Amino acid sequence: MKKQTYDLEERLLEYSVRIIKIVEQLPNTRAGNHVAGQLLRSGTSAYPNHGEAQAAESPKDFIHKLRISLN
Repeated sequence: MKKQTYDLEERLLEYSVRIIKIVEQLPNTRAGNHVAGQLLRSGTSAYPNHGEAQAAESPKDFIHKLRISLN
């Protein structure tokens, strides 16, 4: 049985790309633009937040960076 790898960074990047493709499909209306902006901000923020947390200098810094991303 082949062991599956769990590469969170790669999965978050793919997720961000999928979000961008979905947003590009939304209608160019006032409501569509509003939803698109919110979806882009929330859907693509996980990838850079993960990178920031991975670059933490200590366990305390790691927790601090994750708390920032919760807000």
